[in-house]
Amino acid sequence: MDASFLGIDDLTDTPSVAVVVDVMRAFTVAAWAFARGAEKIVLCGSLEESLTLKSRHPEWVTLKDGPPAPGFDAVNSPALLRSVDLDGRTVVQKTTAGTVGALAVRDAPLVLCAGFVVAEATAEVLRATGTGSVTFVVTGEGGRAEEDLACAQYIAGRANGARRNADEFLRRGEKSLAAAELREGVREGAHPDDVALCLELDRFPFAMVAGVEDSLMVLRPHPAPRP
Repeated sequence: MDASFLGIDDLTDTPSVAVVVDVMRAFTVAAWAFARGAEKIVLCGSLEESLTLKSRHPEWVTLKDGPPAPGFDAVNSPALLRSVDLDGRTVVQKTTAGTVGALAVRDAPLVLCAGFVVAEATAEVLRATGTGSVTFVVTGEGGRAEEDLACAQYIAGRANGARRNADEFLRRGEKSLAAAELREGVREGAHPDDVALCLELDRFPFAMVAGVEDSLMVLRPHPAPRP
């Protein structure tokens, strides 16, 4: 498998397979939402779209980056979401980087969204597809986010069968700018446990696959194939 690692703005063609990586925190939050029972996650491109969907579907759960805001039920924090009952619910998610990256490759035949918490399951899906090339979309910091790049490189290696020691990749995430901003309270709508939760390797046994449903980009959990 040939892997390329691109920022959102570097995408010029529609990839055949895209893995959109946002470790801190969009797709860690998404994984926790599924673990808490969510049926699906609608990935939005704007806050206005999120609020429009909420007005049409008051029972849907809306979340976003930053502090709490009117019309939104939750913030983009895995620690703050981990005790929320989402059984059978639809979640609407809008974030600064992760959802933007997923929407940028919405026309790709296969779109996976990933973080460290679903790394091995994501690699297993890639191995099962037998694809020749995969584009990893490094969403943070214009494609330079160290935690996202480390996670993408780790998944790529595992998909190619490499027996990698995850510690070095997790350390890169721990020392990243995003981790520092979360620890120092620079980012609003955060919890002190967020960094640790984002760096839990293979916490969940599923991958996450996104696709267009009724004109919306929808993320769903996908059981990892048997090795």
